[in-house]
Amino acid sequence: MEEIEIYLDTAKEMMENAIKHTNEEFVKIRAGKAMPNMLDGIEVEYYGSMTPLNQVAGVTTPDARTLSVKPWEKTMLQEIERAIINGNLGFNPQNDGEQIRINIPPLTEERRLQLMKQVKAEAEKGKVSVRNARKDTNDSLKKLDGVSEDLIKDAEEEVQKLTDSFVKKIDSLVDAKEKDIMTV
Repeated sequence: MEEIEIYLDTAKEMMENAIKHTNEEFVKIRAGKAMPNMLDGIEVEYYGSMTPLNQVAGVTTPDARTLSVKPWEKTMLQEIERAIINGNLGFNPQNDGEQIRINIPPLTEERRLQLMKQVKAEAEKGKVSVRNARKDTNDSLKKLDGVSEDLIKDAEEEVQKLTDSFVKKIDSLVDAKEKDIMTV
């Protein structure tokens, strides 16, 4: 049935979005080497409104252990520095009057374990989103009028297969991130 296909496509799209979001959250969890996207969650007050850092400054990596933040307007230096400190990323920005440098310290074993807990928590959120997509789709399928119970059961089995495959994808993302974090 066409209606069932629409629900299955919607479920798949919602699950793909959950994977995408989980992956985006994993990128923000640093693994010891400097990457410009580490500061993606930082927002700076810019003329009265909160603006993503990458829209008010250029973020580069001059080497594997350093981030460089060069604002488009020098007047933004203090504001950017404050936003980075308040971002609770564990960074200690250094302002030289032209740009902000952030030295990325090597990860301690304790910090690696903390990061893995964070990764697992984000993964669990992703899995919950996938399961919620399954639940919403199954609820919608049960409400369909004029569709045989067998077709609905088949569709529910298909949704379960989708759920299982997306949960496995999240697990593989966790494995890859764990290797990244735990490699010294």
